[in-house]
Amino acid sequence: MKIHKILILLSVLVTFSFSKQEQNGLPEGFVYVKDVIPDIDVELRYFSTNNFVGDTITGYKANRLILTKQSAEALKKVQDELQEQNLCLRVYDGYRPQRAVNHFIRWAKDLNDTINKQQFYPDVKKQHLFREEYIATRSGHSRGSTLDLTIINGNTNEPLDMGSPYDFFGKASWVEHPDLTKEQKANRQLLQKVMLKHNFRNYSKEWWHFTLRWEPFPKTYFDFEVQ
Repeated sequence: MKIHKILILLSVLVTFSFSKQEQNGLPEGFVYVKDVIPDIDVELRYFSTNNFVGDTITGYKANRLILTKQSAEALKKVQDELQEQNLCLRVYDGYRPQRAVNHFIRWAKDLNDTINKQQFYPDVKKQHLFREEYIATRSGHSRGSTLDLTIINGNTNEPLDMGSPYDFFGKASWVEHPDLTKEQKANRQLLQKVMLKHNFRNYSKEWWHFTLRWEPFPKTYFDFEVQ
């Protein structure tokens, strides 16, 4: 009798788990980051026109940050530590569907579409975006444990001066770019230090780009929509 009750209970728990997953609309292992870090600032640039393409990107249907559960939990530790200094994270991108990457590829091949060139890639010829690795056919973002972010002031909500805008294609975005002010260098190093401390590895050519060490889906590129 007791075994029968246990089996019923397990069945209910499994059903609840699947129902919750279906309700969230996310694959197993993914979460909406606001459920883990309610006060994080989210500004998904690819859900807007404020990006190098100049348009909302395919697959982004809401300003909802999605990451793997492990990444969200590690990011919460970063947020908690920064808040001790009255600072906060602002995230520009997290999980990115493969269809969004495909949108970038189509855009990069259209050499006549340069609406936001002056703002995002003034010194790079559009036909060289693939060669110089600003655009690729696969993105770590699609594995769910890579994100782009900065630090903002907890009082003003203004981002700290990092020396270059987010998604700027050029050497000014390299982490160790030499032509930075003392303040800009300190701000970049603060972001690098706190992210590395909590197991996010950086990308040397983009000060905003980090990937969780030992990510749960290192070889899987997902394509579900952000909604």
